Amino acid sequence: MKEVRLMKGNEAIAEGVIRAGCDGYFGYPITPQSEVMEYLFANKTKERTGMIVLQAESEIASIHMVYGGAASGKRVMTSSSSPGISLMQEGISFMAGTELPCLLMNCVRGGPGLGTIQPSQSDYFQAVKGGGHGDYKMIVLAPASVQEMYDFAKLGFELAFKHRIQVMVLSDGAIGQMMEKVELDEQVPRWTDEEIVKLHPWAATGKTPDRKRNIITSLDLNPVKQEIINRNLQKKFKHIEETEVRFEKIMCDDAEYLFVAYGSSSRICQKAVALGRAKGIKVGLLRPITLFPYPTKELAKLAKQVKGMLSVEMSAGQMVEDVRLSVNGAVPVEHYGRLGGIIPAPDEVLNVLEEKFIKEKLLCKTH
Repeated sequence: MKEVRLMKGNEAIAEGVIRAGCDGYFGYPITPQSEVMEYLFANKTKERTGMIVLQAESEIASIHMVYGGAASGKRVMTSSSSPGISLMQEGISFMAGTELPCLLMNCVRGGPGLGTIQPSQSDYFQAVKGGGHGDYKMIVLAPASVQEMYDFAKLGFELAFKHRIQVMVLSDGAIGQMMEKVELDEQVPRWTDEEIVKLHPWAATGKTPDRKRNIITSLDLNPVKQEIINRNLQKKFKHIEETEVRFEKIMCDDAEYLFVAYGSSSRICQKAVALGRAKGIKVGLLRPITLFPYPTKELAKLAKQVKGMLSVEMSAGQMVEDVRLSVNGAVPVEHYGRLGGIIPAPDEVLNVLEEKFIKEKLLCKTH
């Protein structure tokens, strides 16, 4: 029998990283994700598992502490909200250049600037397209429930070390603050220093007589070598696109229209699907779970079946570009978004689908 608790999303990911064998958390408080660090401190992780929790002097300091921990082969993470993640971009890019695995969590709030502490999805471009400098990608997981906030802690570390890549859990203020029941797994032990040396021979664990020293840096002034490094990174990203795509389909088998939404928006759309079906509208939902790699091939398949797709986002329209690229003009794609921290209602979303696709087609037929 699994242990079950009622938890906030932010608390769930904090408990998740503890139980996933995390070695260190380095962060800085910012609403609406401050509960992550508060929960870790309250649970006395040093006594519980040996995990270090440290409040850095800034977000810039915290990401470089993550860099140091990751370079030594440890399971380390940080979390923040939109403006804080922006400050971390240089460090994230450095980690991409050195192929250091880590877990990041962005509890997105409205912007630009300081904006609001209400939920938003306007950091999609930053997360999926590489918010820092250079040609790099991160694996981006988009939870739609408190349970997934917990689950993606363990999954995030697994993917990070499997591919030596940064993994971001792209949450938002609604999922971070809402409370739901969570099923908890058994504790995963932290790696010993001996296990790290064996599992991760690339890590900076100290020079020994039987091997060469490891130098971890993203700097190489030789453009020929730098191109080789970049091409190898692109091969890795391509492999991830072929092997790590995750998505959920709801009522898609006979769907004539499709919502495409992730995170909080997908929960709204799931209810909108039920409302639409009750009205006789054959509508389904494709929920991307990985935003990179994106479920491009699945959307391309569905484009052969449906009459239209509506990308529903709490943004001015960011993911919609990837939906359009996926279907490549095979079917009309529209966008509907709310801004500034406003979450759309299910009937509102369904009305937009009807206005964009069904009523317009009826008007065209009558004229």
